[in-house]
Amino acid sequence: MATSLAWIVLVFSGILEAVWATALGKSEGFSKLWPSVVFGVAVVASMVGLAWAMRTLPVGTAYAVWVGIGAVLTVAYAMVTGTESVSLIKVLLLLGIVGCVVGLKLLH
Repeated sequence: MATSLAWIVLVFSGILEAVWATALGKSEGFSKLWPSVVFGVAVVASMVGLAWAMRTLPVGTAYAVWVGIGAVLTVAYAMVTGTESVSLIKVLLLLGIVGCVVGLKLLH
């Protein structure tokens, strides 16, 4: 049960990584208040969740999954909102990251 909860917290923390990364970009060097506030809250919550999950999960696996989730969601959000171009190769590479994250989960 504790391992399942650790994975849930890790996934949520990975989602928050995408939130803080996006907010960081929108903060324009912390010159905009609300994106800066969102960044601060999300980065702290994301790190706390990652640290908590690492109490149960192997550090390397947890970190790789956290980064993978955050990276894929950050790029996907940028493509959906039009701030980054969409291409077949980008989508395939993102799917490759998703496959690796799922593989790490299945091997644990």
